[in-house]
Formats: sequence, C-alpha cells, structure tokens
Amino acid sequence: MTSVKEQEAIRKLMIFLQEWDSAHKVARSCILDNFIKSNDGKTEPELELEFSQGASLFLARLTAWLRMTYTYSTCLNRLLKSVGIFLSAASGRRYLTEFLEIGGVSILLEILGLNHLKEEDKRESVKLLQLVADAGRKYKELICESYGVRSLAEFLATSKSAEAQEDAQVLLDSLGRGNPKYQNQVYKGLIAVLPCASPRAQQLALQTLRVMQDTVGDAPSVLVEPVLGVLCSVHLEVQYEAIQLLKALMAHEVRPALLKGLVALLTPPRKKAFTFCSKTAKDPTALCLREPMLVYIQQAAAAKVIGVLAKESAEVAEELIHLEVVHGLMVAVGNLDYVASQRHASISLEYFVHTFPIVEECVKKALGHTLFQRFMDSPETWYTKLDPVQAEELASNTADVPRDIARMQS
Repeated sequence: MTSVKEQEAIRKLMIFLQEWDSAHKVARSCILDNFIKSNDGKTEPELELEFSQGASLFLARLTAWLRMTYTYSTCLNRLLKSVGIFLSAASGRRYLTEFLEIGGVSILLEILGLNHLKEEDKRESVKLLQLVADAGRKYKELICESYGVRSLAEFLATSKSAEAQEDAQVLLDSLGRGNPKYQNQVYKGLIAVLPCASPRAQQLALQTLRVMQDTVGDAPSVLVEPVLGVLCSVHLEVQYEAIQLLKALMAHEVRPALLKGLVALLTPPRKKAFTFCSKTAKDPTALCLREPMLVYIQQAAAAKVIGVLAKESAEVAEELIHLEVVHGLMVAVGNLDYVASQRHASISLEYFVHTFPIVEECVKKALGHTLFQRFMDSPETWYTKLDPVQAEELASNTADVPRDIARMQS
C-alpha cells in the first residue's frame, strides 16, 4: 500500500498532467519555462522524485506535442530544451529510448531542413542529436541510417549562424569517430560541403576532414576537385585549412592527382584579370577598381601551396618538377594582373632554384643573365620591376626541366 505522502505526490502529478493536457499555447509555454528553470541539470533519480516516479508521463506529452507542432514552431525552442533535460539526465538512458521510439531522431533531422524555422531552434535540434550520438555507437549509426549526415552537411553549408555551424561540425566529427560503418559517409558528406558559399562552413569542413584523414585512410579521388576549388577563396582562414589538409593528403594515393591539379592551376586560361563593377557597366568610360578573378586567387594559392609542399618533402618536389612546375611558376610570376601570384610564385621558384641545380640552369637560360641576377638578388621584390615585355616572356616561357633532366640522364 502507498503511504499518505506518496498518494499526495501522485495526486499533485495528476493535477500537473491534467493542467498540461488542458492548457493552450501560452499556458504551456509558461509550464515549459518553469520546468526548464527548475529542472535543468537534474539526474534521472532527481527527475523521478520531482514527478513521483512518473517523469516518463510528462516526457511522453512533450514528445507528442513536438511531433504534432514542430513544423510550425509552436514554442519549439522551449520544447526542445525541455526534452533535452530528459536526454541529458545522468542515468536517464530510458528517457532516450522513449524519445527514439516515437521517431525522435527523424523529427530532429527534419527540423534542420525546414527553412521557415529559426536558427536557434535548429541549433537546439543539433544539440539534442549530439546527446543521442554521445550515447554510443549504435545511436550514431541510427542517426546515419536516418540520412543524418546529409541533413547535417546541408545545415552546415547553409546556416547563417556561426554557433550553429560549429555545433553541426562537432556532431559530424562525433559521427565520424567510433563509427566505422558510416565514417566514409561522414567523410564524403564533409567533402560535399566544400563547394558551398559559406567560408565558415568550408573552414570547419576542411578542419574535420583533416582530423578524420588518419582514420579514414586513403582519400577518394572525388576529393581532388573540391579541395583545389576552395583555393579560390578570398578568406585566408579557408586557404590555411586547405593547405593543412593538402599536407596531410601527401601521404595518400591521391597525391599525384592533387599535385597535377595544383600545377595546372598555375596556368589558367588567359582572360581579363578583373571584372567591372556596376558603375562601370552603366558607364563604360568610367573605370572602376578592378577585382582579381577567382582563377588568379587560385593561381596565387596554388603557387604558395606548391612551395609549402616542396619544402616539406624532396620526393614531392621532384614529382612537381616532372609535372613541369617550373614552367607554371614562371607563368605566374609573369602575371602582372595579380601581384599575389607573382609574389608566391617567385618565392616557390626560388626554393626550386636553390635546391635543384638543373632547375637553376633552366631558369637562368629562360630569364637571361640580367633578369636572373635580379631574381637571385631579391626574389621577393624583383617581379615589381618587370615591364610588360618581360612579363609576357615569362608568361609564354618554354622552360622544360623534365626534358632537360631526361637529356642529362640519357
């Protein structure tokens, strides 16, 4: 038999549940506010004590209302936070089970794809998914089986909130760890983020790809184009992360394709190096400040990366030489339309000249004695004194170190 005290506690619980059942939106919102204020951080035993061993009855009501109303944002943020109190409760695994049984993961993932919902609601949804993933491998698999990787990757790429993007990145990173069945799916999902328009998303995706690289092993060839593509970003933090990932990828089978792609970026199609602003479009006689084309930003970044990779590995440097990197670097040095290309290409070219005598001989022959001496004396500034004729000669140079090497070896 129950004691008088227990009967009173049960009576209070029933009154509370009846109050919830009969309440409308405003009243329920107040109930949720009070619940969050009073119960945040509580353990499962503490919640059960609060609800007279009937906490699951309230959770069932919360999840039922969530299932009915999440598409039109009725108290959605408060509702998600309330569910989060149950899912985060220490020793509260049964709450998680109850939430999953009503399709909780699918609801949370669908919230991420609803454009009319607020970013803060979507962020709260990601936090709950993180609580699910933290419960162990089978729960990570459940998220992935529910097309969670695709939903999270799309959210990372399109979210306007830096905090929400970071939460999505942390969750994707979590899904890629201790989850061998789906780690390649997570890896490819992150690759799919790279062409997006958000620099922050690109940066976070690149960071996570680099961290995952050791566990994934060989990178797929589909990675090559997106990684080289982000080199056209005007954001230095994105280029930095791309360089770090490229360094990590040099130990994998995708290296030849990446090096070939980098060298190709040094010689973009010869188009106008700027676009006109709207003022110019209206009045062709009014020149506006010119903006470097994306291909020139990419060219400069490729020249920089090539120098970094060559300095880290003599083997990589030799492979680049055989891919005619010297010719490409000289083309970039001759690009008067974009000084960053000239600077990075000149610095990288200096390394090859100092390290490989055959390259020194080839470059000296292509530049001529006077120009070569200027280059050797001041590799970081000599290009600023190039006249258009000299720049054109560099851009159309026929330096062929691989052919010279082959001639010497024969």
